[in-house]
Amino acid sequence: MLRTILTTTAIGIALASTAQAQTAAEVLDTYADIAEANYGDSLESARGLQDAVNALIESPSAGTMAAAREAWLEARVPYQQTEVFRFGNPIVDDWEGKVNAWPLDEGLIDYVDGAYGGPTDANQLAALNVIANPNFTLSGEEIDASEITPELLEGKLHEADGIEANVATGYHAIEFLLWGQDLNGHGDGAGNRPWTDYAQGEDCTHGNCDRRADYLSAATDLLVSDLEWITGQWAEGGDARDHLMQDEQAGLSAILTGMGSLSYGETAGERMRLGLMLNDPEEEHSCFADNTHNDHFYNGVGIQNVYLGRYVRIDGETVSGPSLSDLVAAENPDLDQEMRAKLNNAVQALGQIKTAAEAGFAYDEMLARGNEGGEALIMGGVDGLIDQTRSIERVVAALDLGGIEIEGSDSLDNPDAVFQ
Repeated sequence: MLRTILTTTAIGIALASTAQAQTAAEVLDTYADIAEANYGDSLESARGLQDAVNALIESPSAGTMAAAREAWLEARVPYQQTEVFRFGNPIVDDWEGKVNAWPLDEGLIDYVDGAYGGPTDANQLAALNVIANPNFTLSGEEIDASEITPELLEGKLHEADGIEANVATGYHAIEFLLWGQDLNGHGDGAGNRPWTDYAQGEDCTHGNCDRRADYLSAATDLLVSDLEWITGQWAEGGDARDHLMQDEQAGLSAILTGMGSLSYGETAGERMRLGLMLNDPEEEHSCFADNTHNDHFYNGVGIQNVYLGRYVRIDGETVSGPSLSDLVAAENPDLDQEMRAKLNNAVQALGQIKTAAEAGFAYDEMLARGNEGGEALIMGGVDGLIDQTRSIERVVAALDLGGIEIEGSDSLDNPDAVFQ
């Protein structure tokens, strides 16, 4: 992936005054507090999902399936706001692939439609279907998968053979197990896995309902334990918080790296512009549940949260404190106002996509070739994200922070390469 490298003439220069340094420390403390609260909310909502999954497994029905799906959707709201802590924090980057990796070759996990195809040169495991196969060979090793456990998913299956599309854990594996494939293309409707895929005895559909339940339970338990771990990293004495606070200039750089990279290369590029260029509904971030509009929107909210130093928890409590906005305003009030306006504009543009999707114009419909209304909505979000990234670059310069790398995307930086 391409990178945009930002430099200034004052690379490596510390903030000038003691007062500024103290303010920077306070800003970093607020940032860490928000991270702890935001991951804590993600953990709490994942536990709610765990309860709903357990209820589905214990008493499969249309009602318990609907409740589990709703719990998954609710769990995405806080988690998507945490993605701004990626890119600049190594502890988060090393961990994140276990919980939010996408896209995935879902045939690794369970049955798929016949049109999905089988193994490919790129991925021989694309149709492994571990739920239907208690024994299989992986990288020359005979695997006993008679018991589907978190250890099997994390230790053997996830990114098996070093292939990123072999996603066996996290939100999107769980999403697939709750919704199944979305076979509607650009048409109306999300995945529609029947609740009877978890029924026992003669009511079971598609076979292996007990193993499917074991997989769903193991993946959800693993998600909860992973979120427990990352929440602890941001608590007082946690490694992520301590690493952030070691160097104030590096800490501020981490904040802006996360803001810029999520805004530009990741969301505007890989998650939005690329899908529109390919007109491919499989490029949706949450393609099984048709929840991509919320994924993008809450990414935008997360970026705004960090700059303003303010996060509203799922119980309504507000976590806030000295912010990056305060620091910028002290150096350049006009730039702070510009940054605030650009963040607001981007959230509004992403909100228009969300509103349209909730009114029945699904994101995969927006991606259809020739759908001018859909393209305008998506590009409105892309343009808003790019525009705010330009202001993030100016904030980097105003604070004399050098050497920041913002993730790029061929879809934005070298569009011809997308089709090569």
